[in-house]
Amino acid sequence: MKLILMGTNDFVVPIFDDLSNKHDIIGVFTRAPKPMGRKHVLTPSPVHVWAQSKGLTVHTSIKEFDLITQKPDMIVVISYGVILRDNVLNAAKCINIHPSSLPKYRGPSPIKTAILNGDTNIDVCLMDMVAEMDAGDVYLRKNITIDENDNNETVEKKVSAVAIEMLNEYLKNPEKYPAIPQSGEPLYTRKFTGEDEIIDWKKSPLQIHNQVRALECGRTKINGIDVKILETKIENGELKITKIQPSGKNPMDWKSFLNGLHGGDIKYGE
Repeated sequence: MKLILMGTNDFVVPIFDDLSNKHDIIGVFTRAPKPMGRKHVLTPSPVHVWAQSKGLTVHTSIKEFDLITQKPDMIVVISYGVILRDNVLNAAKCINIHPSSLPKYRGPSPIKTAILNGDTNIDVCLMDMVAEMDAGDVYLRKNITIDENDNNETVEKKVSAVAIEMLNEYLKNPEKYPAIPQSGEPLYTRKFTGEDEIIDWKKSPLQIHNQVRALECGRTKINGIDVKILETKIENGELKITKIQPSGKNPMDWKSFLNGLHGGDIKYGE
């Protein structure tokens, strides 16, 4: 099958790599390189790097692009981060992998939102793409569990594995799978910012744990030191910090951080 692939993020790469081994990839679309790090070096997306390594044609802009002349059999879109217009939607059948129990968690951050809310499972949906965000009919759903210490990265890996299975199943015989309309009231997610990483120590241990594993970072002060809390766990109802990064230093375990304080009481948020 002749496929066009559209995606940007890390967890998409294993999915696209699997498709490239079984189908004719005639083009890859991804987000344009973005400035990264302190020196703001223009850095291509993970999908961009992968596509170049495979010798595939890469496009970083889709505006006014005439996909019809490419004559794809299907367009596969996963975590692309670009609103698709008629020049794409009318060019060929567009399918999308969306990691949420649609219509719950439409929008840009379904996995992070599910973890933040303490959900213990989500659906991975293979769906039709339409002009309205994440509103298309669903062809396949598969449920995955979110374990108590899963974070955004580990759940993305689970989604990748399931998405590969779903796409292989569907692309063998698309006509076999009926389009099932979404039912229920949509719930929309939003993009998270650095402000969402700030820890409110008045929240419960579980809420803080969910915040850290959803965003893979919680920012606060401990004994007057600016720190990023990178990993936590819950033991006997209490929050335990397992990995922390003081400002200007490398990540370390909690015991190493405590040793650097040279004793005394621990003051959180101060």
